[in-house]
Amino acid sequence: MSLIIDCHGHYTTAPKAMETWRNAQVAAIKNPDQMPKQSDLKISDDDLRESIEINQLKNMKERGSDMTLFSPRAAFMAHHIGDFQISSAWSAICNELCYRVSKLFPGHFYPVAMLPQSPGVDPVTCIPELEKCITEYGAVGINLNPDPSGGHWTSPSLTDRHWYPIYEKMVEYDIPAMIHVSTSCNACFHTTGAHYINADTTAFMQLVEGNLFKDFPTLKFLIPHGGGAAPYHWGRYRGLAHMLNKPQLEEHLLNNVFFDTCVYHQPGIDLLNTVIPVKNVLFASEMIGAVRAIDPQTGHQFDDTKRYIEACKLLSAEDRHQIYEANARRVFSRLDARLKKEGR
Repeated sequence: MSLIIDCHGHYTTAPKAMETWRNAQVAAIKNPDQMPKQSDLKISDDDLRESIEINQLKNMKERGSDMTLFSPRAAFMAHHIGDFQISSAWSAICNELCYRVSKLFPGHFYPVAMLPQSPGVDPVTCIPELEKCITEYGAVGINLNPDPSGGHWTSPSLTDRHWYPIYEKMVEYDIPAMIHVSTSCNACFHTTGAHYINADTTAFMQLVEGNLFKDFPTLKFLIPHGGGAAPYHWGRYRGLAHMLNKPQLEEHLLNNVFFDTCVYHQPGIDLLNTVIPVKNVLFASEMIGAVRAIDPQTGHQFDDTKRYIEACKLLSAEDRHQIYEANARRVFSRLDARLKKEGR
């Protein structure tokens, strides 16, 4: 029987004290003498246990998933707020809490790191936090924000050498990056309904236009939320790749680019698995995330994505094993190594 590995989870239920500290930090940007210290944040292990047991862990048990790759809340990354020092302090707090959760619930949660990105700042500044999370916290991957400006897209394309310091470390540690934006500060783009999906689609098209994987043949990206528009307009992207004199998408991108199953209805999951090869699909739910509601058509939570995988008539038992477990272990090699040590 397959392990059910949810590759896309965020700490959306963190204790209120965390948000209170963040609000104080943001307020102090204009009054530096009031800037809170990281040590001012007091969250006990019991606080963490309660926040997880009645939320993510409860849902995991009810829905039948075994483990979650757990990163800080995406909307709270807010890289556009303040400067690098603000982002650095905030990232350190968020990553430490996810690490503590993984220690309190071993075998259920494995940390994925947030980076202290800041608009206009060289990504090389993210390396110390990345290395700490990998070597000290046991993080199995990172989240990479392609738009730290929060909806204004001031950063270069993901194929630009601007990002190479991050990619070099990803290759060195053999970790994938989930390409995930944060809160939109552009009123035209709703954060989860527009900005997230726009970013997924934009990232995919940037990769189509470039030749990044010639420089980094082992680099791995996970595009969340079902890949944005890409799988659902695959003919458009195949055609654009052809017009740009790129190889077929299977050769050009699909050795390095993967998609998760955070698609919240059956037809979407069915289409994803019709278009995208099974080897490129990883199970995920982003539970207690963007859509926290019961679908009136089914009576189940929209983000209970395991139900859609089980009901997808296109998939064989082996296909489901690949989506639930094997693909995640292949893409997240450090997770695979840890699971083998745990005898799983």
